[in-house]
Order: sequence, then structure tokens, then C-alpha cells
Amino acid sequence: MEPTTLTTERLVLRPFSAEDAPEVYAACQDPEIQRWNEVPSPYGHAHADTWVNETVPTGWREDSAYSFAVRLGAGGPLVAALGVHPRGEAVFEIGFWAVKEHRGRGYVTEAVGAAARWAFTELGAGRLEWRAELGNGASRAVAEKAGFRMEGILRAAISHRGTLRDCRVGALLPSDLGLPSQLPYLPSPTP
Repeated sequence: MEPTTLTTERLVLRPFSAEDAPEVYAACQDPEIQRWNEVPSPYGHAHADTWVNETVPTGWREDSAYSFAVRLGAGGPLVAALGVHPRGEAVFEIGFWAVKEHRGRGYVTEAVGAAARWAFTELGAGRLEWRAELGNGASRAVAEKAGFRMEGILRAAISHRGTLRDCRVGALLPSDLGLPSQLPYLPSPTP
């Protein structure tokens, strides 16, 4: 996949670049980002440099991860990070974190909506999953506001710092956003 830029009313989502490293480093000093996300702890300048200069471009080039810097307008500050990852035929997973100073303004929900539409229309996703460790209420709130339906709890489904943890899983389907699915979907009959 060629690196893609998405825009919303307030945001620009674009692949991370070298200029983003200082803001990524500053954001990842937040204990909440380190608590709920699989980022190194402690988080150093070298981690940010490797992320923006190696990890992100490799993900786009190899179609293994599509990571976006979420900015308030084209020249505005970094407000979040968002990634879409392939997980199987027509199944992708979305993950995100928000910069502490920009939480609670709906930026991540807006970004998730844009990325979901892109995943359904450009990547051919038939299902977009969200997962978060139990207790991560902020992430769940974003997912629910973006239209994800909570489906349950998966035991030992997230590995965080060498420990398997239970997580909540939710999903969004193209039809939830009024979009057609590229694969047919046969839902279970309701009991």
C-alpha cells in the first residue's frame, strides 16, 4: 500500500515522518500511554527515531501495519497516533493513543472514523476489530463512540510486557457505517 493521507473536518492523518520524532518522544513519556500500549518503558529518543524512521515505513512497504500521525490540521500539533493492522482475510485491527494535552476533545473518535472508512473502502476490510486490556475505559469509550459493538472478553489475548492479559473486543463492520462489504456476510440467526 502506498502511504496515504486522510483528512477530516479538523484532522490530518498521515504516515509518521522523521519530523514527528520529538512529539512522539514527548507523548510517550505519559505513564498512561506506557500503561495501556505496547511502547517501551522507559521510552527514549532512540525509540521515537526508530519508530518514525524504520518501523512505520516498513509497515507501509510490507503491508503489515498502517500507522498514522494524527494532527490538528496540516501544520498543527500531534494529537494522537493510530494504526491499522491486518489480522486475517478481510480482518484488520485498529489501535490508538492520544496525546495527554489533547484528550477529551473527540479527536481520536474522529480519526478512528476516518481510518475505519479507509480500511473498508481501500483495504477491503470486512471487519475492523478493536481490543483493549480490561480497565482501559478511555479506549473503550472511543471505540463505542466510533460505532464499535462490544462482543466480549477474550482471555489471555493481549501480551503486555511479557504478561498475557484479558481484553475486551469490539468490532465494526462496513454495514455499521452504511458501506458495502467486499465479501458476503451471513449473520447468525437470532435465537
